[in-house]
Amino acid sequence: MGLYLEHFGLTEPPFRITPATDFFFEGAERGAMLEALLYAVLHDEGVVKVSGEVGSGKTMLCRMLMERLPAEVDTIYLATPSLASDEILHAIADELDLELPERRTAALRDLQELLITLYGAGRRVVVLIDEAHVMPDATLEQVRLLSNLESSRHKLLHMVLFGQPELDATLAKSSLRQLRDRVTHSFRMRPLAAPEVAKYLSFRMRAAGYRGPDLFVPRAAALLARASEGLTRRINILADKALLAAYSEGSHAVTVRHVRAAIADSEFAALVRRRWRPALWLGTALAAGVALGLSVQWLEPAPEPRPSAAPPVAALPAQRAPEPLAVPEPEVLADLDEEIDVLAEEEDSPPAPLLSTAQQRRLQGYRSAGQKLLGERLAATRAMLERAPDERYAVELFITDNADAARMERFLLRARDLVPLDELYVIPMQAEDHYRLRVVYGEYPNAEAALEAGRRLPPKYQQAFRAVPRSFGELRKQL
Repeated sequence: MGLYLEHFGLTEPPFRITPATDFFFEGAERGAMLEALLYAVLHDEGVVKVSGEVGSGKTMLCRMLMERLPAEVDTIYLATPSLASDEILHAIADELDLELPERRTAALRDLQELLITLYGAGRRVVVLIDEAHVMPDATLEQVRLLSNLESSRHKLLHMVLFGQPELDATLAKSSLRQLRDRVTHSFRMRPLAAPEVAKYLSFRMRAAGYRGPDLFVPRAAALLARASEGLTRRINILADKALLAAYSEGSHAVTVRHVRAAIADSEFAALVRRRWRPALWLGTALAAGVALGLSVQWLEPAPEPRPSAAPPVAALPAQRAPEPLAVPEPEVLADLDEEIDVLAEEEDSPPAPLLSTAQQRRLQGYRSAGQKLLGERLAATRAMLERAPDERYAVELFITDNADAARMERFLLRARDLVPLDELYVIPMQAEDHYRLRVVYGEYPNAEAALEAGRRLPPKYQQAFRAVPRSFGELRKQL
């Protein structure tokens, strides 16, 4: 990895997969989510949940939360949530330098007394549990009991659960209903969209000391976004391999062929592109370090445009030449070239839009009439409908024939005091000569999760609205 630092004018590797808070990307709503998470931890009395796919950035968010919490907060980080119910209790006590008795009731009493003492001294205790989706049900029940520890007026222990989407399914079990009812805030880490991936790449490069023009050409960034599916861990892996490929050629631009080589060498290539059958010699290339440069030239001989200006290149120290790789047989190269040509056509063709032209026109036909919040939610709604798969769900709150923009703005002003406003979407539906407005909440993997989210809405909304699960496929059809 250190081989290319001087070549690109970097002070440190930009795409390490180990979370480093200096490289926290605040785009794609990450910064806003961190602020909301801080507020929830410091000002709320319930359990907080953060879910997201593998590699979506949950651990980085957890590290940032630990860094941003005030000095008077004692944070306990548990990275092995598969602990048994008694073990998690003792793990928390160990972090607080408290020796507990064997009996559970006595242990809970002693822990409560210590927490009361800490609270009286102006200190608060927050437990952050990573990979919470693998916690046994009995341990999750212990989390509920711990969240019950309180003084006469305040909770003494604040719990934050970080986990994969399976955590939502686990908490939906009837046996864990009491814990589920204590989850007062839920956050979802979504993958980065393609434009956000390009910004992420630029941010990480500059955080590592790069000062030149954007290194990843637009098509390379778009291909990397597609192959990584917007998951930051995959982005980091592919970007690092692509930088190594560019360095091996002496290039100061990362092009499509460098990203292709990185994709072919990655272990998850088959997951994101089933038709890609990487040649075996590419698997050896990166293991041999800069030897990858000898193979990427076979992938696409035609040069790509480079940025107009390149950063100054420091003199590189003499490096031992890598062992040459065996050149594949001509028929192998011919098969690979044919497959690459097919993939190139796919990469150059944008994915089919989820909204038809007529649907986009109908959405844009409804105007916010200068209402700020409504304008923001309409834009967010269009973006959501353009990317959310048919099989995902939202919670329908209500449909109204009164499409007056000022009236909807007043609803949104009141709503932001009850629910996260960035989870509310306003869908205009054209009905003959007028518009109707459909208001939905959130994005969930299935109908059960959406139904459960409806049960966690504020009591006022549960009484006033239907809270019916609707798939995004259904929502688009009814535009």
